[in-house]
Amino acid sequence: MSTSAETRIARAPIVGAAAPRKEGVDKLLGRARYVDDIQREGMWPGATVRSTIPRGFIRSIEFDRRIDWSEFTIVTAADIPGKNHVQLIHTDQPCLADGMVNHCDEAIVLLAHPDKHKLREAMAAVNIEYEPLPPVFTIEESERQETIVWGSDNLLKSFLLEKGDVDAEWACAAHIVEGEYRTGAQEHLYIENNGVIAEWSEESGATVWGSLQCPYYVHKSLLAVFDLPEDKVRVIQTETGGAFGGKEDYPSTLAAHAALLAMKSGHAIKMVYDRMEDLAATTKRHPSRVRHRTAVDKQGKLIAMDIEVATDGGAYSTLSSTVLSRATLHSPGAYVCPNVRVRSHAWATNTVPYGAFRGFGAPQAIFAIERHMDEIASVLGIDPIELRRRNFLHDGDTTATEQVMRDPVILDKLLDRALQESDYHAKRARFARENPHSAVKRGMGVSAFFHGSGFTGSGERYLNSLAGLDVIPEGNVRVLVANTEFGQGTNTILTQIAAEAIGIDYDDVIMAPADTSIVPNSGPTVASRTSMVVGRLIERAGRQLVAMLRDQAGLGEHFTSEEFFAACERHRAAQGEVVSLCRYEAPPNIYWDDQKYRGEAYPAYAWSVQVAQVAVDTVTYSAEVEDIWSVQEVGRVLNPILAGGQIEGGIAQGIGYALYEKVVWQNGHMANNQMTNYIMPTAEDVPPIHVFFEEIPFQHGAFGAKGIGELPHDGPAPAILNAIRDATGVGFRSIPLLPEDLFAQLAAREIVAEAAAL
Repeated sequence: MSTSAETRIARAPIVGAAAPRKEGVDKLLGRARYVDDIQREGMWPGATVRSTIPRGFIRSIEFDRRIDWSEFTIVTAADIPGKNHVQLIHTDQPCLADGMVNHCDEAIVLLAHPDKHKLREAMAAVNIEYEPLPPVFTIEESERQETIVWGSDNLLKSFLLEKGDVDAEWACAAHIVEGEYRTGAQEHLYIENNGVIAEWSEESGATVWGSLQCPYYVHKSLLAVFDLPEDKVRVIQTETGGAFGGKEDYPSTLAAHAALLAMKSGHAIKMVYDRMEDLAATTKRHPSRVRHRTAVDKQGKLIAMDIEVATDGGAYSTLSSTVLSRATLHSPGAYVCPNVRVRSHAWATNTVPYGAFRGFGAPQAIFAIERHMDEIASVLGIDPIELRRRNFLHDGDTTATEQVMRDPVILDKLLDRALQESDYHAKRARFARENPHSAVKRGMGVSAFFHGSGFTGSGERYLNSLAGLDVIPEGNVRVLVANTEFGQGTNTILTQIAAEAIGIDYDDVIMAPADTSIVPNSGPTVASRTSMVVGRLIERAGRQLVAMLRDQAGLGEHFTSEEFFAACERHRAAQGEVVSLCRYEAPPNIYWDDQKYRGEAYPAYAWSVQVAQVAVDTVTYSAEVEDIWSVQEVGRVLNPILAGGQIEGGIAQGIGYALYEKVVWQNGHMANNQMTNYIMPTAEDVPPIHVFFEEIPFQHGAFGAKGIGELPHDGPAPAILNAIRDATGVGFRSIPLLPEDLFAQLAAREIVAEAAAL
């Protein structure tokens, strides 16, 4: 407990300060315990036997007689006591394949043995005979519906968003510009692979420790697999080494596998994937194809946008419907247009299911619209900066869902600062002079964009999140949330908010374990919602706690930490506990019509403008990002160090998305499932990143905060490719853009130019 004698009013602000990470010292000193550091008595390792074909019937499973199988625990779909499905939005994905497989590396058999070396030998001795069926690997193949691999039509989800009358505008348009833009799959590449430990007892049911984002997602899925009541499943997050969305949905599958082995073996089971298995078997970012047809008037104003969004959802639906929804809503970009139509579809294929990834559909959509804006500018013969200015959303404008922009929109200010900080105009002019005389061509590119904070539409109302605080006898306030720390700063931000709301010192507040037997369901750690939505619940709970202690325990108007905790003990003596919980309350004027797909899509938006400077070597056909500037408005910045780190990390990941990270599929299997051949940016590939904030507090977020974590990933790819267009004069329309892709178009242009000169 703090011995500070400062009063609540005199204490220096905690929110807005660079408070040190709550878990930072433990990580620095090696005290943090990740799932593979944890040992349980009598624990066995578990392993998974996976499919080797992309689609087909399972005709037989044979176990090599040279192995003494009596030493092993073997689990198949027949051993599942409840429902054989992973409980996400839909229930089409089996926990273990039963009679049929729909993608390579699908789990069929689970094994456990006390000796991990014998376990590896046994995995190779399980022989599965298949009857192959024709697979589907691309969006186009799935669209044709010549082979049906999911449902009756391969269609996982579709949306139709309409505003105005698009078809009435084509005849009066001064220009109609069309373009198709593609993005590839992207692997999360968290530092720590997926891993869980599970125990089983008839008395207490299933207990799981794991590297995960969403304890209650895993809890819900285990209830279905084991047909258990809620009090017989306990899920505990261990220290988690990165996630980026990759530990939102997949841990539900892995936790069920480990718990099934634990139930049958009578031993605690640890399952930790190696890098090759993690890359091959787990979810990735959805590949996409976005087509734009845009009508523009003589002044360069957008008058109609017809957009088709298609995503590859993989073999099962997982979270594809919500990813598609966010992609749909972000596809018109941060621009005013009176007539908009977006038709979007998520298609099933026979690859691993695609799932959650930072940005959640927005990076795909924003890549397309921001590249398309530069193509429109080229057709019109105007500066891409000017085209954006003429069409930016402003206060009072309406989005494609007819949501009125009631909060300030300062895109012009963000753009002005980004151009100033990057010296955009002077550099662009200089590069235009120098490029004809150099093999290295330089260029400048811009992206301007928004990201909706929180769940889409009515999602937050549906979640009905509960969060709060309690005070323990040891003299600490605990934050009670199911939201998890995996490097992004949840522990630090939420304890800052609690300390500020109550008026005590930061060191007096700790996090309760993310354990479903201790903390309420405050919703998942996704969708840039933790600071804004859950943080607001903690702020309310802190103020509610102070009011309760004033009313019931004699706490004064001004108080020291000692006086606060003394009041807590008086309340405990009278009531038995000191707890303050708050339920989510939607901000006023936030209404979403799920049937019409119209209304307030998000309670708030974060905004950003990014400028990229690139160099393209026309000898080696390599592109390098030399500098990036990012200016954003994310409401109030709660912790400037953590906020800056989120922007830098998101941009680094966006650079990989744009120029390096390509998933190579061979007959439905990820062929480059090692870090030696799945290439990501190294420290040498990440340029100086210049981060600037403009703060406009959001009245319904925690101390004015909005979402921040996903925003910075949305903009780098289009800014980089727009810069490459500026440098080379070629508008590339798909990512990742690798040297061979640069060579194919730049060399072809040179050949055409040489032929024309003859």
